[in-house]
Amino acid sequence: MTPALINLAAEEKSAAVTDWAARIGWVVGLLLFIALLYWLMREGWKWRGTLQGDLPELPAAPAEPGAATLTMTGRYHGSTTAGQWLDRIVAQGLGTRSRAELTLTEQGVAVVRPGAKDFFVPAAALRGARLDKGIAGKVLAEGGLLVITWQHGDKTIDSGFRSDRAAEHTAWVEALTTLHDSHNDTEGAR
Repeated sequence: MTPALINLAAEEKSAAVTDWAARIGWVVGLLLFIALLYWLMREGWKWRGTLQGDLPELPAAPAEPGAATLTMTGRYHGSTTAGQWLDRIVAQGLGTRSRAELTLTEQGVAVVRPGAKDFFVPAAALRGARLDKGIAGKVLAEGGLLVITWQHGDKTIDSGFRSDRAAEHTAWVEALTTLHDSHNDTEGAR
């Protein structure tokens, strides 16, 4: 053995001791901070719902909605005040993202959401439909979102949906525009 190796082996060094109390303290502090952030977000969500408490109960689908013109399965991404894609509406369960099944009839659009509150958009309440890229903090590719604009009480609402088959969006925009126009023509004739 060389003298350098002997000297190296002769030196006494101990491994650094882990300060477990400090580590546990940091982990507990971090968990408390995360819990505080979660609680603040939840309180903000409830506060927004309280501010929107004047929103009337959502319409239910009629007992006899008529024959389905179009159907679609996909995701409901949320509702906002019309024209303000970040002003999320959380009252009446409209803030809950979920799977969705849409059915278009001559009476309107039935939205069935497993695990969330279903609602119905009457044909008289339709204000239009378009393809868009974002709603309520959800941004997709250009034209990747079907946005239905409708009137509920005194509030105009944009509701965003994404089909499992994005090619369906254009047919929905055309059908909803036709339904809106035909309903306006009928209202104007009265």
